[in-house]
Amino acid sequence: MAKFIDPSSIRASQPANFVHNDRSTLEHSGRAEENSSNFVYNPNNRLPIYAQRSKLPICASRDHLMFLLEKYQVVVVVGETGSGKSSQVPQYLVEVGWAHHGKQIAVTQPRRVAAVSLAARVAEERNCMLGDEVGYAIRFDDCTSPNTKIKFLTDGLLLREMMGDPLLEKFSVIMLDEAHERSINTDMLAGLLKKVLKKRSDLRVIVSSATIDAQKMKDFFNVKKRGDVSTDNAAILQIEGRCFPVEIMYSKHPVDDYVKATVDTVLIIHKSNAPGDVLAFLTGQDEVEECCRLLSEKLKNVANISKYKIQAIPMYSNLPAREQLKVFQRAPSGTRKVIFSTNIAETSITIDNIIHIIDCGFVKTTVYDADFNTETLTVLPVSQASANQRAGRAGRVTSGKCYRLYSEDEFEKLKPQSVPELQRSSMAFPILQLKALGVSNVAKFDFLSPPPSKNFARALELLFSLGAIDAKVELINPIGNQMAEMPLNPMFAKCLLTANEFDCSDEILTLCALMQIKNVFHVPSSGKEKMKAARVQREFYATEGDHMTKLNVFTSYVNNRRSKSWCDKYYASYASLNRAYHIKEQLLKYARRFGIELTSAKGFDDDKVLRCLCAGFFANVAIYTSRGCFRSIRDPVSSPDLFIHPDSVLYTVPFNSGTYVLFTETVHSTKIYLRECSIVKSDWLLQVAPHFYSVR
Repeated sequence: MAKFIDPSSIRASQPANFVHNDRSTLEHSGRAEENSSNFVYNPNNRLPIYAQRSKLPICASRDHLMFLLEKYQVVVVVGETGSGKSSQVPQYLVEVGWAHHGKQIAVTQPRRVAAVSLAARVAEERNCMLGDEVGYAIRFDDCTSPNTKIKFLTDGLLLREMMGDPLLEKFSVIMLDEAHERSINTDMLAGLLKKVLKKRSDLRVIVSSATIDAQKMKDFFNVKKRGDVSTDNAAILQIEGRCFPVEIMYSKHPVDDYVKATVDTVLIIHKSNAPGDVLAFLTGQDEVEECCRLLSEKLKNVANISKYKIQAIPMYSNLPAREQLKVFQRAPSGTRKVIFSTNIAETSITIDNIIHIIDCGFVKTTVYDADFNTETLTVLPVSQASANQRAGRAGRVTSGKCYRLYSEDEFEKLKPQSVPELQRSSMAFPILQLKALGVSNVAKFDFLSPPPSKNFARALELLFSLGAIDAKVELINPIGNQMAEMPLNPMFAKCLLTANEFDCSDEILTLCALMQIKNVFHVPSSGKEKMKAARVQREFYATEGDHMTKLNVFTSYVNNRRSKSWCDKYYASYASLNRAYHIKEQLLKYARRFGIELTSAKGFDDDKVLRCLCAGFFANVAIYTSRGCFRSIRDPVSSPDLFIHPDSVLYTVPFNSGTYVLFTETVHSTKIYLRECSIVKSDWLLQVAPHFYSVR
């Protein structure tokens, strides 16, 4: 994408900075998705529940949808956000009898927060306790009962259900909601359900989305004979919704810093006294916090620029739940909310009173490098579909405006659709799950979007080296099936399954839980607080690296009775540590089922813990070179330069040439950074992976 334009020198008059494009006016739903009272704006919340339901656009298509389900096995439902498809369709199915005789209706969601909030909303509409007739199941949390008829769950959980029930006999209807996000699990489910439908003529599948390529999805599921329309088993239903126009404003001149340009655009909107709140899209937590800080500083130097006050609110996935809820609360009278958010606000949530959208044009996403077997967080241009989805956030309650910090020419160069996650991720875990589900030839599995063959080959190599599959690509029992059943990355699963050999299963369980959260420390925004936090957090730093440091923090947290005041004192993230504690409890159930004894390396015998990590992550090791950077040990000659991430406790450590570092994550920004690093010894690699490494 070309350089961004800088609106900082532009006066309040928008045409001087942004170009209005009549051809790019978007039409979007005038009401937000009414599937969650917690996360979605509901303009009819003063009305009785039955009246709210009757006002949704989906209501007019109820009978048509039920007719199509009687005639076709697969129905692709396309409806704007706010049409009510996510919350109402499952209830319609119950009302007409699809949940009789003990059958359930499954509704999948790509994200946990959506599954939980949807279940809460539908339970409220059904006037029942959450977990009774309406329940949810997400990783490490099951809120269902034998009476449950509507079950909201993540798509990953439905895949796990298939391991025990391959034909999904207890379900009469499967609804794949938000299918346009094209997560790995959604694509895998589509391929598996296509197989199940051939065995179960009574099963129905609903694919629901606002922006999906409906014809492609229909063609994928359709098994009609050539030229015979009467044999179609899939159909498309378009749901109409109320719409408000969104004006698209493109930037004229490129700039170097879209973070600064975002803040400047907020001030332009603020000076114009245009009503309504602002939602600005950025790529990550660091940029969100930087924008909040920059806006606060600029407002101190500018007095009385508007009749409104500004309330800057951050929004990203790692934010504690109580902080996330602030974006849904109405601002005080005379105050404008300015929400700086990652792409979590693009589809997962809808916020009241958003009139102005600022789109930086980028998104931070995971990209898999098959050459070095690493998944790297990389900032990439958004797709046209994502850009339009972002703009549509402004058209929910009235007409809105979207300020794109890039030119119209650059928009035309963007990819029409985002690359499916399956094509930019490691295939190790998907292959493991497919093998556990009985798919004999995974290479010929019917994927909606086939992954690159290079990713496939690398995944098979990794699974073979981990001891999960044999040379014939068959699961090795029991370790292969156990790794597939665990809700963990195969490398972490391998660490846990071999932990008894190193007498450190308790520590590895803790690390597996801690790796499911982002940060154990909370980083303050102010400079003085940052210095104080760095000083007190240094008490937990381990010379071996980040893994032992995290163990130190978690152990102190537990020893201090999981106290919030202790977390505040040491700037530890109470929400993250509390979640890790509960994840560990769930993982302990898997450990007991697989016969893993709970043992501990007394006083954290670091060698035992780190050697056990090497048993799973032997492929993720880098060596320090005389050039002052790290290189992948797999191929030091062709490897790119790698550097320790600034958040790591090893960032300021002086390394000697030949030092080995094990890492569990990489981040690609200005450089390729290694995250979650620990110093290891070459002897350990030869001991735990002699089949992978040899001495030259």
